[in-house]
Amino acid sequence: MTQMTLTGTGLQAGQWEGVLTGAGSEAPALHVTLGGDVLASPELSRDADANTWRVRVNVPADRISDGLQTFVISDDAGQLLASFSLMVGEALAEDIRAEMDLLRAELDLLKSAFRRHCSES
Repeated sequence: MTQMTLTGTGLQAGQWEGVLTGAGSEAPALHVTLGGDVLASPELSRDADANTWRVRVNVPADRISDGLQTFVISDDAGQLLASFSLMVGEALAEDIRAEMDLLRAELDLLKSAFRRHCSES
């Protein structure tokens, strides 16, 4: 069997998605773990290409909390295929990405206040 490769395509609406190649025509058994706990198995759907599968992992709401959570996706043999992390809460206070996002939000507020002020004049 060829080497499986799982490439993440994004996280949206509480669902991580990726594309799995090299798995063949049979759906492989994949596992998602967080901090050593095994979570529900990801959903797999076969693409038109016989060697490509769509992988969907529902992020359980009860697993989202302050700090950093890293979800690991592996196969039956324990081979790491992919991982994704969520960072929430006070852990972000010193993170430059959070600072940039906050600056963008404040700039948007200033722009809308300035436009409102100009339209009233």
